[in-house]
Amino acid sequence: MRTFAVLLGAVLFLPAGAAAQELRSTLPTPGVLRVCADPDNMPLSNQNGEGFEQKIAELIAKEWNVKLEYAWWPVRRGFFSRALNGRYCDVAIQAPSGLDMAGVTKPYFRSGYVFVTRKDSGLNIESLADPRLKKLRIGVNLLNSDAENAPPVMALSRYGVVGNLTGFSTFYTTEDRPEDIVNAVANKDVDVAIVWGPLAGYFAKSSSVPLDVRPLAERDSLSNFPFRFDIAMGVRRRDRALRDSLDVVLERRRPEIQALLKKYGVPLFPLQEKPAGDDDDGSPVARDSGQAVGRR
Repeated sequence: MRTFAVLLGAVLFLPAGAAAQELRSTLPTPGVLRVCADPDNMPLSNQNGEGFEQKIAELIAKEWNVKLEYAWWPVRRGFFSRALNGRYCDVAIQAPSGLDMAGVTKPYFRSGYVFVTRKDSGLNIESLADPRLKKLRIGVNLLNSDAENAPPVMALSRYGVVGNLTGFSTFYTTEDRPEDIVNAVANKDVDVAIVWGPLAGYFAKSSSVPLDVRPLAERDSLSNFPFRFDIAMGVRRRDRALRDSLDVVLERRRPEIQALLKKYGVPLFPLQEKPAGDDDDGSPVARDSGQAVGRR
């Protein structure tokens, strides 16, 4: 904490050009910001530069006056250990705030899972305890291992909701798209979907059918599973100077970053101090367990 405070204070009192020089000097490749990015993972990133991760990366590159390069790496098992720690890139724009295999910045936004329904359905689902969920068709993203499934999926079983779930792929393939789960609500293939907020918010906004997006609670009252998570940026653990420099720019550009996230429909919640003994095992952000950013 003190190291970051000293760095931030020093940078804020430097002339703008000197501050940029001081910060970009921490880059492993001088003058180049190398970002890990999925080539087809909207609303996060794609090869056309349309994702909000890329807009944030552009903002940082402009702040430091450096060249921006992408290491295209589909979000799969090994995203952090192979792409980031393998030195193909220097920064992952999203990482769980408690990720232990990388160095992480201070969290810069918090999001969570949401219910997605058609506005004309009148369902207005707000809790997993709603008894109607036992009869409704529910869309969820499923992983191969039950132990790694999203917290809402695991929590549903505590309410006896198990036989009416429709699974959607966590990863995109030639046949499966990340937006399929949202489109299934619009097309009445399912009655309600439980989706990671950034994914749901973005595709609900672009849906031709009006959709209702409602957040799940901070935690489930029955199972105590968390449904909201702080998101940070990730670097290699030894790149502490780069991590601290990113903390500085995240603080300086906080209003612009928040505005960007809202533009993409990301549901945002106040950042919270991590409770003692809590962990990020349920975080929807990519981890080497095979979970995908925004697809939990």
